[in-house]
Amino acid sequence: MQADELSIPPKLPDSRRESCSSVDVASTNKYSVITPVRDEEQYVTATIEAVLYQTIRPIEWIIVDDGSTDSTSSVIRRYAQEHPWIRTLHRKNRGYRSTGGGVEAFLDAYPLLQRQDWDYLVNLDGDLTFAPDYFERCFQHFRNAPRLGIGGGKVYRKIGNRLRWERNPSFHVRGATKIYRRECWESLGGLFCGLAWDTLDELKANQLGWTTRTFPDLMLVHNRATGAAWGSWGNAVNDGEADYIVGYHPLFFFLKCIRNICDFPFVLRSLGVAYGFLRCVMRHTPLIGDQALRSYLRKQQLRRLLGMSSIWK
Repeated sequence: MQADELSIPPKLPDSRRESCSSVDVASTNKYSVITPVRDEEQYVTATIEAVLYQTIRPIEWIIVDDGSTDSTSSVIRRYAQEHPWIRTLHRKNRGYRSTGGGVEAFLDAYPLLQRQDWDYLVNLDGDLTFAPDYFERCFQHFRNAPRLGIGGGKVYRKIGNRLRWERNPSFHVRGATKIYRRECWESLGGLFCGLAWDTLDELKANQLGWTTRTFPDLMLVHNRATGAAWGSWGNAVNDGEADYIVGYHPLFFFLKCIRNICDFPFVLRSLGVAYGFLRCVMRHTPLIGDQALRSYLRKQQLRRLLGMSSIWK
């Protein structure tokens, strides 16, 4: 299976007009959003405008400036001044970009949410664009599946004038656009802070009896590719390290690397993922502490290899 490619869709409507919100958020589908940003001056305006145009807008939105060195801070402050339901949080510049910085910023902001009547909690990257009915349609999926705990749209990234989908298992929701049902969020008891956080939350949710999935009919455009700050090689290495940390079965990992040879940037990605995994082996990097969760993952992977029902379907 090759990665999907699409032409670049038309731009969103003129950003200077008022929100096209048509649904009373006080009555249905109340959601709060937290958006960690760092050096996103080129992209964050488009993301904010995409949220402002939603048919169902958030009841609260905290945008976390995670130590930006560009004009990101002034951009988000301006919008916060114009819209009382948008607030900003500014974290000190640590001097470098951390692989777990986004989830750290998210967790810093979570206790600061003032509205406690939300039905859904959203972790949204600051470099995404999406249709005005994106969240409304996401919530339709949640209403249709009472045990759906985590969901989100299908994320494409720009490569020239094309959009490419990075292949992921159907149960995996990209960290850029996580939507948590409140009951599922509370059952998780928090997020892992570090590499693989956006896999561990899904594994835990499935272990607890929830389901998680990407909605193939809903598209988001990642205007800055995942891991762009690290480069294709560094991003692949991080993915390999994440697979090791969560406890991937060696056979499953090996077959995954073979399959990924055809994924952009092709052989380079498979080599980077393998290198990241093997580097952790050589360094005796600690695995996640939840042994039951590691066992659950390996059981699911073996079921997948044997053609049995699993979270991979």
